[in-house]
Amino acid sequence: MSDAAKDKAARLLKKRGSISSLSSYEIRRRESLKPRESRDSLSTVSYIDEPGHHDDISRPAVQMENTYQLVPARRFPVATVNNILKDVLTSYLQEEKYEAELCRQMTKTISEVVKARVKDLMIPRYKIIVLIYIGQLNDQNMRVGSRCIWDPAYDTFSSYTFKNSSLFALANVYAVYYE
Repeated sequence: MSDAAKDKAARLLKKRGSISSLSSYEIRRRESLKPRESRDSLSTVSYIDEPGHHDDISRPAVQMENTYQLVPARRFPVATVNNILKDVLTSYLQEEKYEAELCRQMTKTISEVVKARVKDLMIPRYKIIVLIYIGQLNDQNMRVGSRCIWDPAYDTFSSYTFKNSSLFALANVYAVYYE
C-alpha cells in the first residue's frame, strides 16, 4: 500500500473513531513524522460506545442458570389461539373494503395485536411467529407453504381464514418450543 493510500486510510479511520486496521508501528511512525504542534490524537472508541446512547436504559445484569428442561411444562393452547385469531380478524376486517395501502398497514397492525394477545397467555419457552396475509377477493386461488425445522411432539401452529365481500385474510401463528 502506498504512503498516500495509507494516509487516506488513516484519515478515514480517524474520522470513524477506529484505528483497528493500522498497526501500532505505522501509527507511531506517522506521528513521529508530524511536527509537534500538528499531532492529533487518534481515538479507538467507536461511536456506539459514546455516553448517552445507553444511559437512559440501565438494566441490572441477570444471571440465568441452565434448566435442562427439554419438555414444555404446559402445552401450547391451539384452540385458545384459534379463538384469538377469529376474534381479531373479525373485529378488524368485518366492514373493511380491499385497498392495497390500507391492507398493508392492517397486516402489520393485526400481526402485532395477535402476537401481543398470544404472549398475554404467558406460555413459557415458546417462540411465537405470526404471519398475516390479506388479499383482494377475485376468483383466484392462493396456496401458502411454510418450512421450518420442527419437532412435531412440541411445536405446533394455529391458523384461521377470514372472508368478507371484498377481501380474504389468512392468519398463521407458529409456536416453536425453545429449549
